[in-house]
Amino acid sequence: MRVLQTLPALNSGGVERGTVEFARELVRHGHESIVLSSGGRLVPQLEAEGSRHISRPVHRKSLASFGQIRPVRRLLRELKPDVVHVRSRMPAWILWLAWRGLPENERPALVSTFHGMYSVNAYSAIMARPRHLIAISRCVERYILDNYRVAPDRITVIQRGVDTRAFSPEPPDQDWVEALYSEYPELQGRKLVLMPGRLTRWKGQEAFLDMMADLSRRDPAVHGVVVGGAEKNKKSYLAELEEKTASLGLDQHITFAGHRSDIVQFYRLADVVCHMSSKPEPFGRTLTEALAVGTPVVAFDRGGAAESLSACFPEGLVPADDLSAFAGRVHHLLDQQPQIEVHPEFRLDHQVQATLDVYQRALAGAGRP
Repeated sequence: MRVLQTLPALNSGGVERGTVEFARELVRHGHESIVLSSGGRLVPQLEAEGSRHISRPVHRKSLASFGQIRPVRRLLRELKPDVVHVRSRMPAWILWLAWRGLPENERPALVSTFHGMYSVNAYSAIMARPRHLIAISRCVERYILDNYRVAPDRITVIQRGVDTRAFSPEPPDQDWVEALYSEYPELQGRKLVLMPGRLTRWKGQEAFLDMMADLSRRDPAVHGVVVGGAEKNKKSYLAELEEKTASLGLDQHITFAGHRSDIVQFYRLADVVCHMSSKPEPFGRTLTEALAVGTPVVAFDRGGAAESLSACFPEGLVPADDLSAFAGRVHHLLDQQPQIEVHPEFRLDHQVQATLDVYQRALAGAGRP
């Protein structure tokens, strides 16, 4: 099977990393994998793992992007993919309009994944056009049904799967630990509380700092590590976070480590991982990754994060936005070694097989929406 996935770019984030992982698994299962995006730092990894990348400016949210419709239609004629899998709205519009311009007998099967609870408008409605839709959690499925005219049998819920081969329960690499302590000597001998995720307001870094102010009073040996980079237009937010750190008197308790490609080692080193988004997330990839290596996670009880944690580690759930309860739960877990099990539905092998099953159903009705 020849599969074309499309998304705006391949830099960082759950959608991007998930696309690259799934592309690798397609190749491993003997399929041909192609990804269409505007490019990014993950392209070398994608290509090294056996997929082909095609670079086109499908990321801009502007009318000018519709100039890509004809070139993409020519690309579809050239590639002749069996399945086109759209993962974001602007690329979905381009692919949909290119796809509609093909003769019906030349159209590949079309599948979309709702990776989020998009704003309800005509722009977002494109994600509901294909006959076969994938929702990445039950709460996303409910959101689709509540906001779009979609029959329930068109939606398949497939949780984002963690690669348990890459995220396995073992100690961090000792050479890596020594290099980290050389770079950040303030981490050595401390109880590490990890806050992963790109730097953006709704991800909860400000709440994390407030929580750490409470936690450090309960246990002066704790140290918070914020792992995640800031996009070019978010550099000022990093400066705000650094100022807030100083104003809370947390200079000796917080390290900003920036964007890292070695996140699995951080999960293994951490004592507790935090998820503190200020609004319901559709899934929460960092939760299952951390749990898969055996590190406890604390998260607010809402959205897809609550769904994952309820199934795999319910002890980590606290009432939404209750920072005192959050600090208390982290404090309790710092000296615990709880039993953690990532259920099969949250594993990558399940996600891959379930997605291939959707492709097969879509192929049976290819040529129509």
